[in-house]
Amino acid sequence: MRAYHLEASRLDALRMVELPQPSPGAGEALIRLRAASLNYIDLAVATGAFPAPSLPLIPVTDGAGEVVETGPGVTGLSAGDRVIPHFLPDWLAGALPPVAGRRMRGITMPGSLADYAVVPAASLVPVPRHLSFTEAATLPIAATTAWRAVRTGAVRPGSTVLLLGTGGVSLFALQFAKASGARVIITSSSDAKLERAKALGADETINYKAVPDWDARVLELTGGAGVDLVVETGGEETFARSLNATAEEGTVFVVGFLSGADLKASLFPIIMKMLKVVGSNTGSVADLREAVRAIDAGQIRPVVDRVHEFEDAAGAYATLSRGGHFGKIAIALGNGG
Repeated sequence: MRAYHLEASRLDALRMVELPQPSPGAGEALIRLRAASLNYIDLAVATGAFPAPSLPLIPVTDGAGEVVETGPGVTGLSAGDRVIPHFLPDWLAGALPPVAGRRMRGITMPGSLADYAVVPAASLVPVPRHLSFTEAATLPIAATTAWRAVRTGAVRPGSTVLLLGTGGVSLFALQFAKASGARVIITSSSDAKLERAKALGADETINYKAVPDWDARVLELTGGAGVDLVVETGGEETFARSLNATAEEGTVFVVGFLSGADLKASLFPIIMKMLKVVGSNTGSVADLREAVRAIDAGQIRPVVDRVHEFEDAAGAYATLSRGGHFGKIAIALGNGG
């Protein structure tokens, strides 16, 4: 089968190789991958910012495909079923498993840049009926994270949500929040992206280049009250402003650290407003199942900015590293992507 190996922690160390097709063992399924999508963790692995424990490695956490064969003891799956393998295949539900021994697709076990993959059958979630494989491949990390954000923030009709940027998590959160009846404010440095976000349902937009004190603008838009939920993707340069923009007893759901991870922020807003600051490590298989049900029921479509062919996987990484995209970067593996 075709596959890519990440041979070193460098973007120029991605090599296409030929490998034997794997076979499923007990409790496992062999899937034919049809598409993959990139997350910033994939870039971090490829650059050494999030080192993989051993190399070479088949990279990329997220993908989608169809069942080819199941191993002994697997029930409820048939050849041809369209499925999404979860990033954390052993986190089925409940509490996050301990770090020791925690398996992660594309990091500690083979990922999605290959024609075939063997995964625990219990970690597979059906593809929503209205989605292509390419769209489905964007769901495991981004949609699960966004779904947990709106659930953690108890988003409901009348809630106000603030989203930072127009990456995959923010755009899924936008669609989930609107489906929940919330008002959504979103930020970007691009007026063109903000117009696209409005077309997806955003109620208010803020260009943070034009309005550096965007937290003050959020307070203005909310009559001084602040928002019920911030999906915080920026990190170092945005965290203090996110605290300021959050309403009393609101939630700051921390997803990313695009501007850095070393925070310098006062504790007073957290204490005085009794804020909930919640970290995110995506979610469980059960969370992904819930997100998929919401996507299916609401006929939500993931926003895919660009699709690269399998032979141009390095180009997909380059697109992600340059930034400026709106939504997700995907890779088609052929035959149905």
